[in-house]
Amino acid sequence: MLWVNLIMDTFASLALATEKPTESLLLRKPYGRNKPLISHTMMKNILGQAFYQLVVIFTLVFTGEKLFDIDSGRNAPLHSPPSKHYTIVFNTFVLMQLCNEINARKVHGERNVFEGVFSNAIFCAITDGTLLVQLVIVEVGGKPFSCTELTVEQWLWSLFLGIGTLLWGQLITTIPNSYLKFLTELGHGRPKEEILEAELAEGAGEIDHAERELHRGQILWFRGINRIRAQSRVDGECISYFLLRGLRKTTNTKFSSQLKKI
Repeated sequence: MLWVNLIMDTFASLALATEKPTESLLLRKPYGRNKPLISHTMMKNILGQAFYQLVVIFTLVFTGEKLFDIDSGRNAPLHSPPSKHYTIVFNTFVLMQLCNEINARKVHGERNVFEGVFSNAIFCAITDGTLLVQLVIVEVGGKPFSCTELTVEQWLWSLFLGIGTLLWGQLITTIPNSYLKFLTELGHGRPKEEILEAELAEGAGEIDHAERELHRGQILWFRGINRIRAQSRVDGECISYFLLRGLRKTTNTKFSSQLKKI
């Protein structure tokens, strides 16, 4: 799990964050502040790739032993040695993530996902390093990584299914966004016109949440000012009281002194 999380999160984000800006990206108009963080194309790729990977993983988990003519890992005892069945599942999943990193380089519907890939040395180094470490984990990792050695044929099938994410990504790109209208609801929400109509239908007496927060802030502000004024008034009265008291004591002391002199 640690290795998978490193591939899918840390290494992938580091590799993709080092992509150099392209000319088309610099010429693209900025998004509005009301635009969703995930665009229609990104949502289409996420859902499409999730569908492909789930189909592949479930197929390997439940029918992999029949496809590769190996022992099933599902029926293995608790402390049994690592099985080829689950090693193939793990290896295929990692290779799919590795190939999907190349798809993630282009998020605006571009066809050529390999464009400029060799100009980013960090991306190439991370990709090659991940593939090399995965090879070592599968072939040498053994019981600590719950893996066992795979044959060349099994490696080729895992690599073929991993490369399938690239081919599947091209198929997803072919689908126009206009055909997936349900993604509009997931990505944008209701238009402003519908929101205004809904608010008017609820009644003119309803106060918008932002307006309610504004009124609440104004009330707290006025309460604070009134408290400051009241405290200032109390402090002023206390100061006046002590001044008068001190003045009376001084006056009484002087009057007593004069009486004694008389």
